Amino acid sequence: MDLYAPIIGLIILGAVFAVGSVAFSAVAGPKRYNRARLDSYECGIQPTPQPVGGGRIPIKYYLTAMTFIIFDIEIIFLYPWAVRFDHLGVFGFVAMVTFLFLITVPFIYEWRRGGLEWD
Repeated sequence: MDLYAPIIGLIILGAVFAVGSVAFSAVAGPKRYNRARLDSYECGIQPTPQPVGGGRIPIKYYLTAMTFIIFDIEIIFLYPWAVRFDHLGVFGFVAMVTFLFLITVPFIYEWRRGGLEWD
């Protein structure tokens, strides 16, 4: 348990700082409420009327998001392999080459069908 004491201490210190900062800003901050401050923030652009039911969002947004998530997870799986590369030997190398091949095939498919194009 002695090894975890500094980590637990830092977590407690971070939590106290976060809660203390919010509490202090609520106590010490100015309280000038007006109509403009209470309105929702719209970046200076007048909001357009939304269709009934919220409207439809093109599926391309979701496909792009899922593509980025999949390839981000691929990069995360490469970190432990890169750190322990010299200790894994041939088995680790073959496993990672297989993993990279299995991820590269869908990447090439996505690229060729135009999923990475920014229209």
